[in-house]
Amino acid sequence: MRESSVGVRPDLEVVQVRDDQSFKVWSHSYPFRTVRWHFHPEYELHLVTATSGNRYVGDHIGSFGPGDLVLVGPNLPHNWITDLPAGEQVAERCLILQFTESFIGSCGTVFPELRFLHPMLDASRRGLLFPPEVADQVGPMLRELLDAKGGRRIALFVTIMDVIGHAPKAVPLASIGFRTDTPAYLSSTMNFLLHHIGQNFTRALCETEMARLGRQSVSTFSRSFRRHTGMTFVQYVNSLRIELACQHLIQTELAVTEICFEVGFGNVSNFNRQFLAVKGMPPTRFRGLQRAGQRPAAA
Repeated sequence: MRESSVGVRPDLEVVQVRDDQSFKVWSHSYPFRTVRWHFHPEYELHLVTATSGNRYVGDHIGSFGPGDLVLVGPNLPHNWITDLPAGEQVAERCLILQFTESFIGSCGTVFPELRFLHPMLDASRRGLLFPPEVADQVGPMLRELLDAKGGRRIALFVTIMDVIGHAPKAVPLASIGFRTDTPAYLSSTMNFLLHHIGQNFTRALCETEMARLGRQSVSTFSRSFRRHTGMTFVQYVNSLRIELACQHLIQTELAVTEICFEVGFGNVSNFNRQFLAVKGMPPTRFRGLQRAGQRPAAA
């Protein structure tokens, strides 16, 4: 599938918010495997930190540059495509904050003071573009969130929500008549398979099974999967398992061997090898750095 095409059915992005966190904050380079016409059930606050190009949100097409700050509502298709010569790469293109509807809804229930966010959250179902001065305020807080822990992490999130929730002149992007069609998006073969993988990746999975579920040949499935995700089937499943393993390493006292089998790997040597490839260190070092209060960098 092309990186973006308004009118083309979007791909499902599986967003993993860790069990020990309320929301996900991350950054990525460009080109990157998630840069495609896609959707997900989570809200996404997206800040471009470098490059310029075209922004696609729902049926909206516009230009963007550094400081482009947009809140994308649940299941709203979107993509940012950077103008970049072939073969070049940017180390960091954007900062991203993602959170679920249930989480932000619970915030309003526990803290009535946050109920003022409801109109903004509703408006984000069309996508909301914030003015540059708001991006200037939010940018440093998003960057701090990459490493923040404990109460500081929550304080930064609430402050960001307060800033964008009171921001004047936020501009809706998709047309007022645009409607997401989540059942249709999910009905596509690849999105169905991605959802199935997301629900079952801790058990044994193989391309033959996926091809059968998708009523495809193994070779067709393999090509289609790589085109949609930018990864092979094995790489994708392993990445999901490694992220779950990280949660166990941080939250539990399970031995590395137990975690290996808990997340779906068949042997410890392969688990250690795959963990090193994804995280740039063995699982024991990852656990040690987390307990020492440091943030390991991904490979």
